[in-house]
Amino acid sequence: MKGNGLWLRKKYRLRLALLGALLVVTRLAWGQPAVAPSLPSGTLGAVGSDTMAGLVLRWGEALTARHPEINLQFQAGGSASAPTALIAGTTRLGPMSRPMAATERQQFIDHYGYPPLELRVARDALVVVVHRHNPLDVLTRQQVDAIFSTGLACGASQPIRRWDALLDAEQWPYGRIALHGRNLASGTHGLFQQQALCSGQFRVDISEHPGSSAVVAAVGESPNAMGYAGFNHLTPMVKALHLADQHGNALAPKESAIQRGEYPLSRDLYLYVNLPPGEALPAAEQAFIELIMSPEGQQIVRASGFVPLPPSDLNAQQPW
Repeated sequence: MKGNGLWLRKKYRLRLALLGALLVVTRLAWGQPAVAPSLPSGTLGAVGSDTMAGLVLRWGEALTARHPEINLQFQAGGSASAPTALIAGTTRLGPMSRPMAATERQQFIDHYGYPPLELRVARDALVVVVHRHNPLDVLTRQQVDAIFSTGLACGASQPIRRWDALLDAEQWPYGRIALHGRNLASGTHGLFQQQALCSGQFRVDISEHPGSSAVVAAVGESPNAMGYAGFNHLTPMVKALHLADQHGNALAPKESAIQRGEYPLSRDLYLYVNLPPGEALPAAEQAFIELIMSPEGQQIVRASGFVPLPPSDLNAQQPW
């Protein structure tokens, strides 16, 4: 009896093995994987732009809705914090509201032996804002530089410090222009310096703020104020000025002009990724980037006040 029992158990195990093999063959015959792939899971960390904080967090919420096992944690230390964190290895993902500087890129290469993967994920613009009742409508690049800088690198003949240099004193009798801008860690600060001031130096009396929303709030509360901020932070408390292009055309910061790059202070928003050449992204990071580049991800871009990328730009950037 014991021998028969042992024979039956062996026969039963053999049948199970054959059944398992048959299941694998059947799945392969129908084009199905023999083993189900593991689902993305874990904590996804990102460090970088405070301008993009709301956008990144919304992407994170949508990612968790798709993949409940993924949790995004974002540290908004400013764009300058992204290369540092990427080089230190504390994150694979670095959102930035400006391109990585040549020195930052080289430091990454020196550390890892390969460059970071650069992805453009949305479009944005820098805007010059004044109080909502201010009658000023348009500024030239030279005027912007003369207002915010000390060196007049864009070609203005003299600095502009008072409102009566731009408007009739009876029309806007507020004396000296009070300026507001971003702090040094911000990508917005660096990009405005490069594009609007022709890489000149900022005035030292500009009130610096850690976020664009603070700049907009300060300008909205003061008739004598002017500032620069990100397009997505505009509120009814301020008016965004038109900027004159090189042909003298006054261009408004509208979505169509920003998407085409026609507005003078248009910019791309970036995601830098630590991805060694020839390697695949971990499942969680891949799921995050797939979401960003999807129609849903680009709808979140628009809902967050930024400008979606054209489909051609999205299709050209698939990193796998």
